[in-house]
Amino acid sequence: MRGPPAEAQGRAGLSDPDGPLPLVPEARTVPKYTAVFQRHGTWWMGSVEELPGANTQGRSLDEVRENLKEAVSLILEANRLLSRTEAADREVIREELTV
Repeated sequence: MRGPPAEAQGRAGLSDPDGPLPLVPEARTVPKYTAVFQRHGTWWMGSVEELPGANTQGRSLDEVRENLKEAVSLILEANRLLSRTEAADREVIREELTV
């Protein structure tokens, strides 16, 4: 059995059985999250209330904001890949959910 093409490899080394995923969903509304920033000495810490594990640090608020955007993107991408990999041998239905 052949493995997935190189472009289907995720950053975490996982393969997406449905092919590569776009980093930015096409023609969708942009989800909004609540960022929380706290100063700790000379550093800033940032996290996202709605997404456990999305946290970062930086020397300035601008740096933390950019780091936090990247953290959220990486977490969503990794979760998508894990979900698709775990369900690769099952019948599943995927559909957009608007809240």
